[in-house]
Parts: sequence; structure tokens; C-alpha cells
Amino acid sequence: MQPLRRVRSLVVELEDGRAWGAYGSGELLHGRVRLELRGALRLRALEVCARGRAFVHWLESHSVGLNTVYHDYTAFQTFLYRRCQLIPDNGEVTVLQAGRHEFPFTFQLPETLATSFEGKHGSVRYWVKAKLHRPWSTVKKVKKEFTVIEPIDINTPALLAPQAGAKEKLARAWYCNRGQVSVTAKIDRKGYTPGEVIPIFAEIDNCTSRAVVPKAAIIQTQTFIARGTKKQKKSVVTSIVGDSIAAGKREVWHGRALKIPPPVGPSILQCRIIQVEYSLKVCVDIPGTSKLLLELPLVIGTIPLHPFGSRTSSVSSQYSINLDWLSTIPEQPEAPPEYSSVVSSPEAEQSLAPPCRSELGGVLEGPFFAYIQEFRFRPPPLYSEIDPNPPSDNIRPRCMTC
Repeated sequence: MQPLRRVRSLVVELEDGRAWGAYGSGELLHGRVRLELRGALRLRALEVCARGRAFVHWLESHSVGLNTVYHDYTAFQTFLYRRCQLIPDNGEVTVLQAGRHEFPFTFQLPETLATSFEGKHGSVRYWVKAKLHRPWSTVKKVKKEFTVIEPIDINTPALLAPQAGAKEKLARAWYCNRGQVSVTAKIDRKGYTPGEVIPIFAEIDNCTSRAVVPKAAIIQTQTFIARGTKKQKKSVVTSIVGDSIAAGKREVWHGRALKIPPPVGPSILQCRIIQVEYSLKVCVDIPGTSKLLLELPLVIGTIPLHPFGSRTSSVSSQYSINLDWLSTIPEQPEAPPEYSSVVSSPEAEQSLAPPCRSELGGVLEGPFFAYIQEFRFRPPPLYSEIDPNPPSDNIRPRCMTC
């Protein structure tokens, strides 16, 4: 029987990573190489290799006279390279009998990785490859790919910070000034995870003579870098359209909801040749001229917001937005009420007396009883400019020099 026909199957099996079947930086990659033979096989070595790299490639053409010149842009970045000899190549031949053979292996993933990615001009891929070396025969290879998701925790101060901006544009048509359009927008934080809803707070002022339409969208920007040149690809992840704003009117968004679709991949910020970034764009379509665009940066993470961080963020965002109550405070403070309007009868004095211990039992323990003890005295008399005890006329005035 020929050696090739003696190998029934050569398979690389990996244990599942996290709950979603992916691995992260610093984790252990466990697996096994399963070899099934129909008959005895002579082999020289069996090795397994774990690889991970980013790859970028695109072509650009330029016309030179009647000819077309193509420029090739290619770049690599290696994140993972590990090798393990399951059957070492020591110059001797190893004979494996017919049947099933399993060879376990373990690799330690590096502390810095990039999330797996597939783009138009590049990719980030990870795989494990097994190689079976036999005497006087070709090397039999098999490859198994796996997914890496680099964790991005949005519970960091930089990603919890609110994002805000403002922009304005002068609408012109045939050298005529048609007015100005301005937009102000704010979101409560920079970092979000797929499936979350982004509340958008915005004000759009339309001071033109035509109606305008506001819109909001999440934009993904893929940047590929090779030989000092960048190639970008932008796509719309999701979007919403607001109501038309008539001429001279204002539109206010009080937390307009924009949901991030669950299939959206996380941001890629740690790769030298591939970057995946996100932004929230609020634009206004102005008839007869270009759009007014306002862009706020976003980071799509993998670790969702903690409950405490969510409560803190929501409170801070509400405090920074709902400040209308400040306008109700009068410039001149009102005069305090008369004391007689607050306490003016013996019943009031009785009501301020401390309760009896027999009535409250053990409730009088602690700071509450210490607080109500402050009111155990009779209230002071009413204030009056007339002296209730005037001096007598029979009393001789005292000399100050005596």
C-alpha cells in the first residue's frame, strides 16, 4: 500500500475558547492532532505551528503614455509564531501502527494581539498548521483557523467621557447667501458595545429659506497602510432620519435612539497596518449646497458597561443636560418668613417636645434621638423694637466717672 493511501485522515482539533468560541490575548490554546492510519506508516517527524498575522495588499495603476504601470502595495505584521515538535526529527524513522493516534499540544498566546478581521484590502488571521514529514515523500499539511477577539473594556475613563461638538455652515446658491445652518450634538460616552443604544442629544437651527433634513449614522472606517500609503474604505453601519425642519425653525433631539447592530465587530486600534475605527456623524441635508457634517468619535468594545458605571454615566449626563431649573432661581433672594408664622402657639411648643421612651421603645437609640433633643427648650420670644422692660424714672443715672 502506498504511503499516501495509508493516511486516512490528518486533522487539527482545537478546544473551544471562550463562550463565543474565540480566544483572547494571554490565553492558552489547547488542541490535538488526530492521525488515522489504514496501515503501518513510517514517518520522520510531526510538527505543529501556530501563526497569526495581518496582511495588506492592493494594486494601483497609472498611465504612462500608452502604457499602464501597476504599483503593488503589500505589508505584513506578525502577531503569533509558535512551533512544537510532536514527533521530533532526530534522524531516525518512527513507525506508527494502523489505527487512531492523537497528539495533544498547548500554545501560550502573546499578550498583545489584534482582533480577527476580513476586509477589502487586508485581513487579520490566526491558524494552527500540522505537518507530517515522511521519508522520500511530500509533506502532508493540514490547517485549522481560529478566531481572536482582543478585549476592549469601555469602563475606562477615556471611553466613559462624554463627546460633544458643534458646527455651522453658510448656505449659498449662485453666490447668494441663503442663511446659516448650525448643529450641536452630544453623546454621554465614547465607548459602546454591539447591541447598545446611543442616545443622541442635538439641536439643529435652520436659518435658511428652505427646509432641511437632519440625519445620524454610525460610520465604519477601514484603514490599510502599506509602504507609507493609506487606503481607506468607509461604510454605513446603521442610520436614522429625522423630521424635516422648516425654514427659520429649530429641531431638538432629546436622546434620539440609535442602536448598534449586534454583528458589528470591535474597533482595531493596536495593529500597525490595519485600523478599524468608528464615528457618529450627524449631518444636515441642505438643498442646493453640500451637507453639514458633525463627527463624534466612537469606540466599539467587547466588555460592556458595568451597572455602577452605567448609573454614574446616566446621572452625569442628565446633570449636564437638564439645567433648566437654574433659570427659575430669582436674582434677588426672598426675605425669610417671620418666626411667628412658623412657631406661634403653645401647641407648637408641645409638638416640638421629644417623644417619651415608653412610646417609641428602642427607636430612640442612635443619631435620630440626638437630633430631636435640640428642640426640647421653649422657643425664644418674638422680636420687637419696643423694650418690654423700660427703665424707671426714679432711678438716678449712674455717673460714668464714679
